[in-house]
Amino acid sequence: MTATARPLDLKTVLLATGVVLTLAMGVRHGFGFWMQPIAQANGWNRETYSLAMALQNLLWGAFGPFAGMVADRWGTMRVVLFGAVAYMGGLVWMATVTQPALFIAGSGVLIGLGLACTAFGAVSGIIGRAAPPEKRSWAFGISGAASSFGQFLLMPVEQTLITQVGWQNALYLLASAVVFLMVPMALRLREPATQKAAGHQQSIREAFAEAAGNRSFLLLVAGYFVCGFQLVFIGVHMPAYLKDKGIADPKVAVMALALIGLFNIFGSYLAGQLGGRLPKRYLLSFIYFARAAVIALFVALPLSPLSVYLFAAAMGVLWLSTVPLTNGIIAGIFGLSHMSMLAGMVFFSHQIGSFLGVWLGGYVFDTRGSYDMVWGISIALGVFAGLANLPINERALARTQLKAA
Repeated sequence: MTATARPLDLKTVLLATGVVLTLAMGVRHGFGFWMQPIAQANGWNRETYSLAMALQNLLWGAFGPFAGMVADRWGTMRVVLFGAVAYMGGLVWMATVTQPALFIAGSGVLIGLGLACTAFGAVSGIIGRAAPPEKRSWAFGISGAASSFGQFLLMPVEQTLITQVGWQNALYLLASAVVFLMVPMALRLREPATQKAAGHQQSIREAFAEAAGNRSFLLLVAGYFVCGFQLVFIGVHMPAYLKDKGIADPKVAVMALALIGLFNIFGSYLAGQLGGRLPKRYLLSFIYFARAAVIALFVALPLSPLSVYLFAAAMGVLWLSTVPLTNGIIAGIFGLSHMSMLAGMVFFSHQIGSFLGVWLGGYVFDTRGSYDMVWGISIALGVFAGLANLPINERALARTQLKAA
């Protein structure tokens, strides 16, 4: 960690990480708005852009554990600073590159790396270290609410920018905002030098092996795969889906995605609050079962702007409410020494699901002319994840019982 005498202050950590998450997740959630203008400008089909977004999500997950390792060992500040620069580079790349393979590879690598260094996995460790045990679930809920606020705030901003200044200039402006706002916040995340405890210190390899052999950890991994599949499929393909179904007004899609962000502010905060009082595994199961039910109703009922808004509000409550609960379980079972790395490992599964959800959406539409199959898969996966979370054991491992606080 960085050598400084200043202790961690929970309010400062939540403010700084909140701004970072607001930007990182808010910009990312709006990428669906660029699908049609970029595809049309370059003469691509939807699968090309979908594959770029899929690779971006996959690499976000693949880089996540490594970003977490660096954050746990050398400090969150360095990781966020690096991530801000990579994120900016990825947005500029999206605006300038017109060759399909280069667009897919460059935007995938740069934005995937940027998100890995600025989103939940990278900052979860410093939040866990700053929060006392009794406030930890609440603090994770606050960070989830911040990312949702970014979605609510930036959805209409991004659509307005595309309309007013064009899709390329919109990306340039967002790239500037990422650097000029994230960098000052990252500098507020300096951590004091850590004092090594007496006795054996668990290595990265030992922590990885311990988690990989833990049944409850593997069940969390399975559930997070489903979370990623559902969220990114909906977030990227919702605007195009609505237009295909006859809802041509882009404001409906903008409002829907903004409502998801708005209601998830409350959903994430509530999940964090309830996670400190009720078994987190049961709350996670409820969320996944509820998602399956909400999606099933959405595709079964007649489509209208009102049904879209109701669906968005319901999904918003359930959207990222899995994050504080999942991170809370990880901290409770394994402790905080390798928190960011373990959160990154679980999140890699989330991003494999994201990759498949966003790519499969584009592939199925291009081959079948409809998203119906992917909606059905999303429902079935929700039921699977609800069942998978029920048997999780939240008790701390014997090794971590004295260190979990």
